[in-house]
Amino acid sequence: DEIASAIAWLMSPEASYTTGAVLRVSGGR
Repeated sequence: DEIASAIAWLMSPEASYTTGAVLRVSGGR
C-alpha cells in the first residue's frame, strides 16, 4: 500500500520538480 502510494505520487504532476532525490519506501524498516 505504501509503495503504491509512492509510485502514484512519483507519476503525478506534483512530483515533476523532484530531481536527484533518494526516496526510501521501506515501510518503516
